Amino acid sequence: MEVTIGRKKTIKNLEEMRVFAEDFLRKLSAEPRKDHATVVGLSGNLGAGKTAFVKSVASVLSITDVITSPTFVLKKIYAIPQESIFGKSFSKLVHIDAYRLESGDEMSPLGWDCVCADSANLVLLEWPEQVASAMPKDMITISFEYVDEGVRKVNYKF
Repeated sequence: MEVTIGRKKTIKNLEEMRVFAEDFLRKLSAEPRKDHATVVGLSGNLGAGKTAFVKSVASVLSITDVITSPTFVLKKIYAIPQESIFGKSFSKLVHIDAYRLESGDEMSPLGWDCVCADSANLVLLEWPEQVASAMPKDMITISFEYVDEGVRKVNYKF
């Protein structure tokens, strides 16, 4: 995926977060298929909106499971229903929280190589800076910044 100049957006509520997630998924699915997973690094302080974004993406993908941060289990995998409008682009949503990890080497026990090798995986990884050495060069980045209750600034690069 080609990286373009970063974009900024202010999101004022969960409805706007869902719209942002849908637009984001639309752009992702418009790109040609790759030979590896689509990895999206989600950065920002605690409470900045990373997990809220993952919940919005899951909702747009028609995933009905309850989405929670995998802080202690580190990785959760959700099947994307084929009837989802993006079900032809991706078959699994992989949600990883690297907050408690200290290096890219710690991604190996999570099956990171297998996760990355599957082009049908959409990987949303919180705290990518913790495991930077394991991140693919073409990782998409989104950073979240808390502004006020319900308001977040989002910076993203494709």
